Amino acid sequence: MIRSLSRPVARALQKRAMSGASLPALPYAYDALEPTISSTIMEIHHTKHHQTYVTNLNAALEKAEAASKSGDASALIALAPAIKFNGGGHINHTLFWENLCPASESSPPTGALAAAIEADFGSFDAMKSQMSAQTVAVQGSGWGWLGYNPSSGSLEIATCSNQDPLAATTGLVPIVGIDVWEHAYYLDYKNVRPDYVGAIWDVIDWKCAERRFEAAK
Repeated sequence: MIRSLSRPVARALQKRAMSGASLPALPYAYDALEPTISSTIMEIHHTKHHQTYVTNLNAALEKAEAASKSGDASALIALAPAIKFNGGGHINHTLFWENLCPASESSPPTGALAAAIEADFGSFDAMKSQMSAQTVAVQGSGWGWLGYNPSSGSLEIATCSNQDPLAATTGLVPIVGIDVWEHAYYLDYKNVRPDYVGAIWDVIDWKCAERRFEAAK
């Protein structure tokens, strides 16, 4: 029956058969990103929002596994949106936590990633300006991404709505992601998304981005 499912759902079911999704521990304390992101937002975002995606994903995958065993194609189709939304939420937030770090540890990229940014955007500052503009312009909730295109061998900026994951949606490999759901910034920045997006560059972990870029190539 799994053969008849879409590839993302089939892969999710196979992974679920091995182990359920779990909330990853943060590689820093909740207050480590202050004043850019407050400890209150970090704790709520991680323990409430991300945990909800994990809980709902596991529940949906359990139901999908049962529906697959019983051959209930209608139930599988009905569960696909929940798997996409909550699975995307889990994927996106896991990547997001990893690509943040205390401001004292954030420094511009070097080596191959720096060279690629300069080649594809003209300069590091030009890339940040373009990505900020496109991320701020996301309608409603979503994400802004710097991604690597395996087909062209170049870096691209893309945005995704809601919790749509970058790789599954666009084929780009995530290098840096910025969450622009209001729960990611509202307590600190109210409705002024441009201020949040402008400030978050201070806590981007470019060493993580470099590792992702090298792995993507």
